[in-house]
Amino acid sequence: MMRYSYYPGCSMDTTGITYKLSIEYICSKIGMDLREIPGWNCCGATAAHSKSRLTALALPARNLALAEEEGLHLDVAVPCASCYSRMKHTQYAARQDDAVRQQMEEIIGMPYKAEAEVLNFLEIFSQPEVMRACKEKMYRTLKGLKVACYYGCLTSRPVEVTGASSTENPMEMDRIVELTGVQAVDWGYKTECCGASHQVDAPKQARPLLDRIYENAAANGAQAIITACPLCNLNLDMREEDREIVNKRKWNLPVYQFTELLAICMGAGAKEVGLHKHFYPAFSLINEYLKKEV
Repeated sequence: MMRYSYYPGCSMDTTGITYKLSIEYICSKIGMDLREIPGWNCCGATAAHSKSRLTALALPARNLALAEEEGLHLDVAVPCASCYSRMKHTQYAARQDDAVRQQMEEIIGMPYKAEAEVLNFLEIFSQPEVMRACKEKMYRTLKGLKVACYYGCLTSRPVEVTGASSTENPMEMDRIVELTGVQAVDWGYKTECCGASHQVDAPKQARPLLDRIYENAAANGAQAIITACPLCNLNLDMREEDREIVNKRKWNLPVYQFTELLAICMGAGAKEVGLHKHFYPAFSLINEYLKKEV
């Protein structure tokens, strides 16, 4: 049975709502059981930049310890790339140094064994049995649509922590979205940084990072950008229209979570997965290519 402890994180009911809706739609279709960790707290993405390494480790450790305390004994599914990164760093530190793990336990006031794996949804949905289950539930296709799969920088780096297959050319998302009939293009900015929260505090330096992503995706024939992170999706989706005006350049690249494509091809309606909530128009391109399998 496909069962996971589930850490949704702070953004999934707000800026990451389309990711949440589409993940939950898919899971309901394929019978994947997500057990939300009771009483979870912020992953500590901000604390990770503080001077206290232990604080940055302890915040995610509490969530992982809560999952253990519930007796779930399940791997932990984490949708947000920032949350995933913080959880993986904590897991890695606890497994590498028992003294550090014990310090975490003292801070959170509960045991933490670091036994469960931390997985993002690219890792989960790229498993052969999950891909088969998804394909079996699809009766619509987006055949002919060309997309650029954007992984961002945190799902793969640092590789000693994430265990990623590649830090430059990962292929998990490519294989997953191709289940829907789309063609994933070969392009050069798969794992480049989108600027993350620096789009807010350092826009002058961060905005050009987005421009490079749009430009390279369009230059390689993509008609849309596909993401697997609430923050990457928000940055690219919310700021594209403004960047088109600044650059006097029309990229015409709707930005979707990879799970939105899967859900739509399984039969989800536009509002069920939040297509109407996108900043950059997202419905017409899907409507143009979506058809029943023949």
